[in-house]
Amino acid sequence: MSTAAATAQSGTKSEAGRFPSQIKFIVGNEACERYSYYGMKSILVVFMIQVLLMQETQATWVYHQFSSLCYLFPLLGAFISDRIWGKYKTILYLSLVYCVGHAVLALWENEAGLYAGLFLIALGSGGIKPCVSAHVGDQFKKGQEAALAKVFNLFYFMINFGSFFSTLITPWTLKHYGPSVAFGVPGVLMLIATVIFWMGRKQYVHMPPTKADGNGFLSTIKTGLTAEGTGTIWEKAAKKHGQEAADGAKSVWDITKVFAAVSVFWALFDQHGSSWVIQATKMDLMFMGIQFEASQISAWNPIMVMVLIPIFSFGVYPGITALGYEMTPLRRMTWGMLMTGFAFVLAALIQIQLDGGNQLNVMFQFFQYLVITIAEVMVSITGLEFAYTQAPKSMKSSIMSMWLLTVFFGNQLVSFITKIELYPVASAGYFWFFAITMGIFALIFAYMASKYKVRNYMNA
Repeated sequence: MSTAAATAQSGTKSEAGRFPSQIKFIVGNEACERYSYYGMKSILVVFMIQVLLMQETQATWVYHQFSSLCYLFPLLGAFISDRIWGKYKTILYLSLVYCVGHAVLALWENEAGLYAGLFLIALGSGGIKPCVSAHVGDQFKKGQEAALAKVFNLFYFMINFGSFFSTLITPWTLKHYGPSVAFGVPGVLMLIATVIFWMGRKQYVHMPPTKADGNGFLSTIKTGLTAEGTGTIWEKAAKKHGQEAADGAKSVWDITKVFAAVSVFWALFDQHGSSWVIQATKMDLMFMGIQFEASQISAWNPIMVMVLIPIFSFGVYPGITALGYEMTPLRRMTWGMLMTGFAFVLAALIQIQLDGGNQLNVMFQFFQYLVITIAEVMVSITGLEFAYTQAPKSMKSSIMSMWLLTVFFGNQLVSFITKIELYPVASAGYFWFFAITMGIFALIFAYMASKYKVRNYMNA
């Protein structure tokens, strides 16, 4: 091989493993944005109860309505990005809306300011959610798959890094400096995130918005349901949209039916920011001479996630499979949902002790956080990766949207149960109800999963 050829090959290998220079702007943006989001959310319930003097029921309802919107607005963000502005402009413009939402929360300490600020934050956060990871992918060339995988790992690290520190620092800020500063600091971080993202504008690979080809998931489903003639929904859809589109739509529909039960997982998981915080306020918050805030305890979750992912990926899953029980993605998710229910059994047992007049240290919540984080690794991370493999490229945005909607419906379920006051929020009965409900839906999920035909569209 000539020196020139060797040099060229070496350069190609180097480029394949190296991040594009503009990635630093996107990663920096992600770290600041996640800090702002999780910091604001960590003090939300405590702010509503202790500052705005809301009832626990109303505060929980508002919290989960906000969480719902954060996972409904991605549908709007994806549409705007794909059809109107493109990813860069969508992220930039909605990030500015995000900043305004933080400013409203910081400046107006009343219910009107709360609702307006949360709506704007949900619109900004939810709107950019489907765009950021896709924008990252646009920056990599063919042959840089290894570097792309590394950058997504870095992204996940940044999310948990930002979540951990903001969950520790923001409640402390609320206690010592009040709501304006506590909400204002995350707002400043979001503004910094936006500026960092804007700084890379001349280096980004900008993918223009595209026009719909008429063969998307909703169009194909609509044709199958409304077209005249004989045959199944998918046969009628294939006549107009082609067999590939019909098969893709069917794959999305099939996995959506299975994933419907996952909504209940989110109904429980997202309560570590609401009912679990309320439970913590009634516990002894002093540990080893340190006075914790109730909203700081959920910082266990991001730290545990970072520790448990490699343990399960390289130890638990291969170990169980070696014993003769293959830990397929759907089996992982089934067991994870059962673990979620068990976490709420632990929460109920703690609440029974508290209701009986026994003072427990807040670090008893460590065990329920450990169990529900294990469940997160088994359900959330597995489900996200599995969903991506179950539809062809033309339908991947649709199937990811369906996955996000499970979070929306899960939080709507909590809002509904809270609103009808079936049980007082954070009571033993409340925790038992969700534990039993999760157990039932885990079994439903297991049955649906046993009937599901696994596909592999990883490279399609």
